[in-house]
This record gives sequence, structure tokens and C-alpha cells, in this order.
Amino acid sequence: MAETQAAKRLREYETIFLVKPDLTDDNVDKLKERVRGIVGREGGKVIRFTVWGKKKTLYPIAKQPRAIYIHAHYLGGTKLVAEIERNLRNLDEVTRYLSTKIAEEVDPETRPVLEDVKLAGDVEETRPGIAAPERVIAVEESSEAEEESTEEA
Repeated sequence: MAETQAAKRLREYETIFLVKPDLTDDNVDKLKERVRGIVGREGGKVIRFTVWGKKKTLYPIAKQPRAIYIHAHYLGGTKLVAEIERNLRNLDEVTRYLSTKIAEEVDPETRPVLEDVKLAGDVEETRPGIAAPERVIAVEESSEAEEESTEEA
């Protein structure tokens, strides 16, 4: 009886992996489906994938200053993380990965499967001579404040 209860309890993990910035959305989806297949095959449960988008890295990784960040949140046993990392290591598209254990003894029935999320990433890729959108907004706000102060006087 104790063995069946222990089998139902899984550990909660997250893996963040960086892929090359020139990858298309279809290739990123294939990568997510590959990891999802590994988790399902090993008896785990995927909670959510979050694609953080293309972001600037602190230093060049694989001679690239940017990378696409993908966050995988899942439940599984101890061998599952090793299998996911083994597969990520063999893929040329993946440049870095990091797995972390979040919790132990998690009941898979209490964790609902959430919808995958795709975020925009950085918006710093503007051409020289064109102001960044944040700067334009700040200028507009300050000019509105100046107009209000001149109207009051």
C-alpha cells in the first residue's frame, strides 16, 4: 500500500534552456514537443512551457549575443531530468540548459496542466537613428506635463 502512494508522488522540476536565436517558431515548437514526449514517456507530467523570447545574454554564447529562452515546468521522477538533459545535450540548437528541483513529494492530481505561454522577449532591436519606444513615450509624457503647466499659468 505504501508503494502505490509513493509511486503517485513525483518531484517538481523546472528546466530553462537557451536555443540559437535564428531558430524559427516551428523549430521551437518541435523542441518543446520533443521534451513533452520525453516527459510523457518517462511517466511525468508537463505543467507548462513558457517561451520567454529572444533576449540578450550577458556574454556571447556559441558566438551569439542573443538567445531564445524556453522554460519547462514539469513533474517527474529522478531519472527524468537526466533523460531530458541527455537529449538537450545532443541537440545542436540548444546552447545551454539548467534544471532545478522545486519541490518533493508532489501529488500530480493537484497540479493542473496550464496553457503554454509565449512572451515577446526584448524589443531593443531598433535601427540606428530611430528612437526606442520607451524614450518616445517618456518624451510624450513630459511634453503633456509641460502643456498642462503652461495652461494653468
